[in-house]
Amino acid sequence: MSIVNRSASNRKSKIDLLPDEIRQTLNAFIRSGNMTQKDIRLAVNEMIDDAGLPEDVKISRTGFNRYAKRMEEMGQRLKQSREVAEVWTTKLGEAPTSDVGKLLQEFVRTMAFETSMTMMESAAEDGEVIPPKALAQLALVIQRIEQASMVSHKVEKEIRAAFAAEVADATEAIVKQAGVTAETIQDIKKGILGIA
Repeated sequence: MSIVNRSASNRKSKIDLLPDEIRQTLNAFIRSGNMTQKDIRLAVNEMIDDAGLPEDVKISRTGFNRYAKRMEEMGQRLKQSREVAEVWTTKLGEAPTSDVGKLLQEFVRTMAFETSMTMMESAAEDGEVIPPKALAQLALVIQRIEQASMVSHKVEKEIRAAFAAEVADATEAIVKQAGVTAETIQDIKKGILGIA
């Protein structure tokens, strides 16, 4: 990419440079889906006039289309992530165990990674830094995933130990009937319990 193209891609759009109140209203119009793009653009340009901003701040049809397309793509990705999460949560139930729990944790890790990548791309396009609050929330999600992973690992280990103890007791009863020595029985139990 040439220096000219790179600087053009890092330049903020007119919409990104609008006052927060106008930009938030524009985003609310887009999210509502109740207005055509033309009506939204006219309403926002009217707000620009009412705010006493210069004429060159007004949004062009092309600029608005680009912005609306970018917002729609981001919205679609978010919607797809939510739908996939809902499908898996419904399918796997409220209390997933073992492999199912690991699958969900990996799914959330992937979502956190994709979210962070989207945030970085958006920040790079807009020439901004990622807000500290967003970073803190992402870090909290990652921390909770890792805590859940450690709890799952601990529970899995406890289940294996309990199962091994049951097997060892059952084995002891069987080998006693077969007339095996106490010393051999203890060796067998140690071997079984060592697996856990």
